[in-house]
Amino acid sequence: MAHPTTSPDSIITAELISLDTDLGAAKEAVIAALARRLTDNGRATSAAALRDAALARESQSATGLPGGIAIPHCRNAAVTSASLGFARLAPAVDFGAADGPADLVFLIAAPEGAGAEHMKLLSSLARALVRPEFVGSLRAAVSADEVVSLVTDVLAQKPAMTPKASAPEATTPAPHSASADEINAVAERTIVAVTACPTGIAHTYMAADSLVAAGDRAGVTVHVETQGSGGSTPLRPEVIAAASAVIFATDVGVRGRERFAGKPVVESGVKRAINEPDTMVADALRAALDPKAATVAGSARPETDSAPAALGWGTRLRQILLTGVSYMIPFVAAGGLLIALGFLFGGYEIADHAKKIVLDNSLTALPDGGLPTYLGAVLFQLGSLAFGFLVPALAGYIAFAIADRPGLAPGFTAGAVAVFVGAGFLGGLVGGLIAGFAALWVAKLPAPPWARGLMPVVVIPLFASLTVGALMFIVLGKPLAAITSGLTNWLNSLTGTSALALGVILGLMMCFDLGGPVNKAAYSFAVAGLSVTDPASLRIMAAVMAAGMVPPLAMALASTLRPRLFTTAERENGKAAWLLGASFISEGAIPFAAADPLRVIPSMMAGGAVTGALIMATGTTLSAPHGGIFVFFAVGHIVWFLAALAAGTAVATLCVTAAKELIRPRTVLATA
Repeated sequence: MAHPTTSPDSIITAELISLDTDLGAAKEAVIAALARRLTDNGRATSAAALRDAALARESQSATGLPGGIAIPHCRNAAVTSASLGFARLAPAVDFGAADGPADLVFLIAAPEGAGAEHMKLLSSLARALVRPEFVGSLRAAVSADEVVSLVTDVLAQKPAMTPKASAPEATTPAPHSASADEINAVAERTIVAVTACPTGIAHTYMAADSLVAAGDRAGVTVHVETQGSGGSTPLRPEVIAAASAVIFATDVGVRGRERFAGKPVVESGVKRAINEPDTMVADALRAALDPKAATVAGSARPETDSAPAALGWGTRLRQILLTGVSYMIPFVAAGGLLIALGFLFGGYEIADHAKKIVLDNSLTALPDGGLPTYLGAVLFQLGSLAFGFLVPALAGYIAFAIADRPGLAPGFTAGAVAVFVGAGFLGGLVGGLIAGFAALWVAKLPAPPWARGLMPVVVIPLFASLTVGALMFIVLGKPLAAITSGLTNWLNSLTGTSALALGVILGLMMCFDLGGPVNKAAYSFAVAGLSVTDPASLRIMAAVMAAGMVPPLAMALASTLRPRLFTTAERENGKAAWLLGASFISEGAIPFAAADPLRVIPSMMAGGAVTGALIMATGTTLSAPHGGIFVFFAVGHIVWFLAALAAGTAVATLCVTAAKELIRPRTVLATA
């Protein structure tokens, strides 16, 4: 159904308002009554569907707010026009707020896939509800028309694109605020924040305004990124770089969390930012002064005095592809490890019979081989299903990186087509790129106002999926499948010197940037072709994992044998690197490489090349894509695997030790 254009005048009318009325003793009854009122006035097609959607949102977190306010809200296909139902209750009803029941209740209803204009109107109301004068006016209103006028006025006000507080000339002390000394210490600093709730309509924006107001009271500038349903304007990199701390007030994951890496962080659900904004700002101020405070995981980017230049297409393409790979890896790790466990219980022959065993047997009707065989079949089949999402997830999240959520459906479709036609990993890469840019192109087409709400949920996925599907089936599928088949045949034909060369190349790539794009490219190449019936793919997987284990183990060994060559912090990192290396987490060597790249990285590459070559030369295999020492049961020729790993670690250790001894930096390292 088409959604008419929404304006402040039409989002609420006198017929949608109930003043000083008893709608029941429980919030379920109040929501049901408001849903019926909206439906009776043509704002929804089903009161039951609207009620159930609002109650489902209510079950995620209560919508009661301090000050006797409640804002139950939802998006649902039954809603025909973005609307507000309002009730001033007598008696008040408990909506879960800490300070008591609510007498002012807004039911916020938005159509499924509501466009940005709907979301901005609804978020304007949410922002207004943190202002005492607006709430007081609602309680003092004597007629429904007066309430309509009050609400229309606040909806007509244009909200700031990026909420922030400017430091006032005089600060007003607030409960739970930071001490005077702390505030003076950060007077010239700023705080950044991200707010988000599951629906992204109300709490997201109320939390943002509450934090901004709390920063105003504390004399600190607060910049907020609202990750709501109406989209978001990301904080500029220079704003993040200049911030003293970050607040995450979210009930869902933070998009782009890595942008805040290294910043002192205060985290909570979105409601705490509404209920206790002063406390959260004070906590952020203290975290900025505390060297032991929790920080956002990852490596902090260096701060610069000027804004970074616009990203080139090469950098942008790399980011797009890495987004797909990063979302693909959990499917690979979970699926691959489950498959390996299936082999542990049922033997390698379980691959030929797992589906039949799972469908035809149960715990009370075990197959030949008993419980181990049945468990092996279940684990193998579960892992195979998870592993089957490798290419669709890769393509889907490549498209997501280009076109955001509207790109997901066409991206996953492209990945599924790539699997169907046999184009594999390469088909997923190409299909994901086409799907993303097709979705982006469709999204930019001009659309009439009544169709804007349909664009992200119907129009964009439909036409982008049709475009990429047609191209993959009719034009690209067979050529990509032929390339994939040819590459597989070539790998299977590698012997002798050519196999050694491939092992050296994979080892160098795994150790070049320690979890970066080159490392991920080598790893993705290995897992994309992994098949228990393909010996060449098993050797490649073994070479990749063994070489990836070398850098952390080598740095751990070097810092243990020659501690005087390393700083105190590096020696501590060396202790942790033992377990990280043993678990195949190459990033364990990053602290060493970041501090001394010219001597560490070439040394690690030398060790990785030795390990990769030895793995390929000895025919060592691995049927699990991740796990390090925890999947040794999936290694073929385990003695040679350990020998290759030890040799590479020894070479890398000798190289880095010699480099640090013979190539002295200008500054003197801390000695033991």
